[in-house]
Amino acid sequence: MTQIPSMCFSSWRIALGLMLLCCVAGTSFGQLTISGEVARPLTLQAADLKAMPHTQVTGKDRDGKEHQYAGVPLADLLKQAGATLGAELRGKNLMKYVVVKAADGYEALYALPELDPEFATRTILLADSIDGTPFPAGVGPYRIVVPGEKKPARWVREVKSIEVRFAN
Repeated sequence: MTQIPSMCFSSWRIALGLMLLCCVAGTSFGQLTISGEVARPLTLQAADLKAMPHTQVTGKDRDGKEHQYAGVPLADLLKQAGATLGAELRGKNLMKYVVVKAADGYEALYALPELDPEFATRTILLADSIDGTPFPAGVGPYRIVVPGEKKPARWVREVKSIEVRFAN
């Protein structure tokens, strides 16, 4: 019986592990879900988001410098999912909020009216690029950008899901 050298076996296990990791990551890389109190829950792929009309905003990042961000307004995504916006955003619907979740478990909360262009003057963006280039690993593929905030604590990196909820 032929023995396989242990180094070859270890290399094979590492290669198999990397292949499995790439396959698992490849199925969800760039995927975004929108769920909760919406009429049409969505699962969007990178190609879906890339095909949507993009907007640009300027904002100061943690480095203190202004950058140009491009992406899809969060309100447009919520509208596509059938969230309560515009004329319907009144009464009990004003008690809705949005939770944006990152791949690492980080979460940030936004009141639904602050995302609606009929209520707010700023555009909160699901950005996919900074200064004309895609976000690096650990930041993208998507990042929430909230222009005008003094601290970018709600600028969620590696966005994976958006959920609309009712406040209790």
